[in-house]
Order: sequence, then structure tokens, then C-alpha cells
Amino acid sequence: MAKTQTGAKSTVREYAEAIIIALILALIIRTFIIQAFKIPSGSMLPTLQIGDHLLVNKFMYGFREPFTGTVIIPVKDVQRNDIIVFRFPRDPRLDYIKRVVAVGGDTVEGRDKVIYVNGEPYDDKYAVHLDSNTLNAGNSPRDNFGPVTVPESKVFVMGDNRDNSFDSRFWGFVDDKAILGKALIIYWSWDVEKPLLSFDRLQSIRWSRIGDLIH
Repeated sequence: MAKTQTGAKSTVREYAEAIIIALILALIIRTFIIQAFKIPSGSMLPTLQIGDHLLVNKFMYGFREPFTGTVIIPVKDVQRNDIIVFRFPRDPRLDYIKRVVAVGGDTVEGRDKVIYVNGEPYDDKYAVHLDSNTLNAGNSPRDNFGPVTVPESKVFVMGDNRDNSFDSRFWGFVDDKAILGKALIIYWSWDVEKPLLSFDRLQSIRWSRIGDLIH
């Protein structure tokens, strides 16, 4: 009987160790390598749709100290047109996703919906404008703003859905330490407005988007 109890305890211990190791590995992967993220709004349409589920590459820009965001081992600088996930400057508890339009040292300006970086029209091939109205700078920075110069170690971000995005035009720059990573790939996508446990939700799966690399 004693051998049986010892054997049972050994088996329980093995399972417990395996679970603990798995949890530690999952925490390391989520902190330093890959993190899942889902799109809750239409600010990045048409590039990213509501209900897209993404994997975010967390080491693209270097390995960071998890509590401060300070880069421990640099890998690559943030580039214009990168789609990044970051902690929202006004509320770090929230994660946002936008496209980088300008980096530290750049001067960025919006004139009648056209973006200029360092005095030149920006190659804005991913942007869409769904509202034909143009707002003046006195009413809103949506269509006319700046020029502003991006400080070093910060970036200026905008949503691809330019007329319906709450971004750097309204609240300023994103600090490098707030950047969580670069959007990498869509691993799942469906219409979240359909009831979760329903045939309509299953029918809404966007099979053609699954596996798409994010640009």
C-alpha cells in the first residue's frame, strides 16, 4: 500500500511540475516573444477588421524589461508604416493598435486630408477616407493639423480608417517604452457582432483572412 501511495504522489508531483513549467513558458512567451491581440474597433479598416485576432511580435524591436518597457537588447528600430500595438498614453491599461506615420525627428502635417512628412507627401497607400467632408483645424485636427515635430524615442501613429480613428492627431505621440510589438499575422477572424454560440457566428468565419501577414 505504501508503494502505491508513493507512486500516486509521484504522479501528482510530475503533473504539477509539468503544469508549472508550462505556465512559466507561456508567461515568458507572452512577455518577450508573442502575444495575442484582437481588433475591437474599425479604426484600422480596411487593413484590419473588427473580429480579427492577431499575433504580435514582441521582440521585433528588441527585448524589453517587462515593467518599464526599457529595451534590454535592441534588435530593430520602429519604421514608418509599421502597424504596432502599444499602451494608450492616456490610459496605459488599454492596448491600442495603429500604423506608424512618423518617427523621432520627423515633421508631420495634415493638410485637407493629405499627410506630409518632412515637407513631402506621405506614401499613404493604406489610408482610406470614408467622409468627403473636410474639417478645419479650428474644429478638429482630423483633416488639418500641425506641422509638429516628433520627439526622439517617440512615434506618431494614425489609423488607416482616417476619418474614424482616435490617434496621434488628437492625443499626441507614443513613447517607445509604451510599444508592445509589431502586428505579425491574423490567426483567426470572424464577425463578433453575431451571437457567440450560434450558427451565424460559425458562418461568419473569414477563412480567407486566416494566415494573412499584416502589412
